[in-house]
Amino acid sequence: MALPRPALSTEVEAAWRFLQLNWLVCAAITAVLALSLLVTGFSLALPGVAVAIGYTGIYGGFAHANAASPKRRDPQVMFVLAALAQIALIAAVMTPLTYVAAAPNLPLQDANLLAIDRALGLDWAAYVRYVNAHPVLAAWLGYGYNMIRWQVFAVPVVLAAKGLYSRIAEFIFAFGLALIATTIISALVPAIGVYQQIGLDPASLPNIEAGAYLEQLRDLPPTRDGTLRHLDLLGLAGIVTFPSFHAASAVLYSWALWGARWMRPIVVVANGALLLGTPIVGGHYFIDIFAGVAVAVVAIAVSRRVGRMVARRHAGFAATAPIPIAVPAE
Repeated sequence: MALPRPALSTEVEAAWRFLQLNWLVCAAITAVLALSLLVTGFSLALPGVAVAIGYTGIYGGFAHANAASPKRRDPQVMFVLAALAQIALIAAVMTPLTYVAAAPNLPLQDANLLAIDRALGLDWAAYVRYVNAHPVLAAWLGYGYNMIRWQVFAVPVVLAAKGLYSRIAEFIFAFGLALIATTIISALVPAIGVYQQIGLDPASLPNIEAGAYLEQLRDLPPTRDGTLRHLDLLGLAGIVTFPSFHAASAVLYSWALWGARWMRPIVVVANGALLLGTPIVGGHYFIDIFAGVAVAVVAIAVSRRVGRMVARRHAGFAATAPIPIAVPAE
């Protein structure tokens, strides 16, 4: 006789249902990538694909095995492992899609983006030179830019420890939606970055680490001219300028982690540095930052609305489900 699974609260069950819905989003963007590879000249190196499949399969498999276990059903384990699997899959799929999106080779919009910055009274060159003149600030902003890497994996762990399971599902949905939006918009508004537009060599700024911009400069031109078509997931940087996904991520992380009070000072410092460092390290225009923030705000609003819809539907289903009647054994 099978043992009954440990019961979860209605709220946690609804959050788990939302997290399962996120798998449909993951499947949809994976299908888009597969179709793109079929109809374009792009291809993926097998080692990176194997790593992505293995990571997603192991974490996702253990998450759903735990959810189905009659003894070990633990919401913290379920949500952390499933969320990490979904984050890895979304990143593994959307990163090469940024290259596919850049392939149409539409006219570069760097001049227009710089003109918008100047119309807003924002002097990018003065900003980067000020930061370069203050080595401690430059180092802090360089570290801040790289905060995008660890925060995305810290979010599910911190939220699960606080029991904020609905926020985990909402965050994954908003994260994926923001990345999809920035990829699509970047295809329509392609740009290389502000360093080349104003004729400033990052090498002339000894305290500035502009590695992300240099990766963009390395990969975007050959993607646009058709010479870069074989992609290695283990070495891709993502080639998005407008809107900035780093700026969007800073907003998404802040929103997601704000429910953990002890994290708030860290959130302010880390994501403040992430926002301020994005123009410097990524060579982004200021308008890229504003647009990235707007994308994140819209993604959060949509995600929360979807979350409420899922919760209401689950509550209605639970309320109308028939109550099992105990039948005495004969």
